[in-house]
Amino acid sequence: MTANTSSVRVVVIGAGPGGYAAAFLAADLGLEVALVDPEANPGGVCSYRGCIPSKALLHVARVISEAREATDWGVRFDQPQINTKKMQTWKDNIVKTLTSGLGQLTRHRKVKYIRGTAKFLDSHTLEIRAHGGEATTLSFEHAIIATGSRPAAVPTLDIESPRVLDSTRALQLDSVPDTLLVVGGGYIGLELGTVFATLGSRVSMVEMMQTLLPGVDKDLVAVLHRRVEKLFSSILLNTTVANIQEDKDGVRVRLTDKGSESREMLFDQVLVSVGRTPNSNDLGLENTRVQCDQRGFITVDATRRTDDPSIFAVGDVCGEPMLAHKASHEGRVAAEVIAGKNAVFEPRAIPAVVFTDPEIAWCGLTESRARAEHRDVAVAKFPWGASGRARTLGRNDGFTKWIVDPSTEQVLGLGIVGPGAGELIAEGVLAIEMSAVLSDVKLSIHPHPTLSETLMESAEIFYGQSTHVYRPKRQ
Repeated sequence: MTANTSSVRVVVIGAGPGGYAAAFLAADLGLEVALVDPEANPGGVCSYRGCIPSKALLHVARVISEAREATDWGVRFDQPQINTKKMQTWKDNIVKTLTSGLGQLTRHRKVKYIRGTAKFLDSHTLEIRAHGGEATTLSFEHAIIATGSRPAAVPTLDIESPRVLDSTRALQLDSVPDTLLVVGGGYIGLELGTVFATLGSRVSMVEMMQTLLPGVDKDLVAVLHRRVEKLFSSILLNTTVANIQEDKDGVRVRLTDKGSESREMLFDQVLVSVGRTPNSNDLGLENTRVQCDQRGFITVDATRRTDDPSIFAVGDVCGEPMLAHKASHEGRVAAEVIAGKNAVFEPRAIPAVVFTDPEIAWCGLTESRARAEHRDVAVAKFPWGASGRARTLGRNDGFTKWIVDPSTEQVLGLGIVGPGAGELIAEGVLAIEMSAVLSDVKLSIHPHPTLSETLMESAEIFYGQSTHVYRPKRQ
């Protein structure tokens, strides 16, 4: 039984980066806002089970990796002692601090935070099942769906076993398995595979496509592939998992390659990381005019409005790219539209970062997409082997490349591979959004010695004027 308890101008369902960004801005714009989420504080998958905890563990892995590499610089450390319990406590404290801070911001903004789950009864009414089980109703003028996504399940790999992990369970590691199979060579599999391999697991990776990180420029991926090839026990491309079953010794996996040759391997644990699926089910959308596509993603227009005029959707639940910063921007657009402002979601460049070692980052037009579309582009690439700063870090295998319109010299895209690529990519986003030409980058003085110089010098390469690389200008 439900009781009508309250009404608000705006209700946001889901308190991840898209949801809380929307709720906070709507409140800043003077709207009465409710925010509904099962967790005790805002944060969503990103803060609780995704971006933040994974980056904490990746930092641990990077420190261990640097300590090992230091032997080449004349410094030797003892073999690291891994205390997984303390590592988990440190990671969990980071999550607790950040999400508690978001809770404080919710109260400061006078956003009504409701811990529970929501389901549409109609286009202006929600049934909310509170954390304790009590059901109430909430009426609203506008709703923003920001329910995110969850790890995708593969029927052939979906067995009930504590030895078979998804990305959420992998982040809760209480021990390091001797052997681990990572199914899926995308960014999640590579990031978590890097963590486990650095901590001591013998990691094998299987990917059904012919390259890691399908869809990412191959020259960027090649740098990462060379490094993880040394870190992992094996990387099996063009290979699928035909069957998986648990026995007393571990998880027995049958793999099939492109030539239909099969092999059987035994692992202590298996991590399945084959993408994510939207959380659009069990929301009562059938009681509204909201529509979903065949994959379950909610369809929206440029303002993030669904087919139901009173309901908006942002973030993973309405499609690729499934990125926290994209969700936040969408959430702010939706809030502005509800507040009566003219706003649309039309970015020219959404940055993407793979937080492996080395990192890969890109934004705007990629070289592979330009080639596929038969677009005439110029590529200006600066090798980090010519960077003094990269040399001092002992990491000269990366590069920076601009994708440029050869006739107008307008910046169309940027790709970077190397340590700190994710910190450098924002300059490319700004250049693309401002319709900068490459001479703007070339003439902007970058500090020396830094990795950021590689953006300036790759721009100089386009003009055949790089100080540290001789490459005549393309005629």
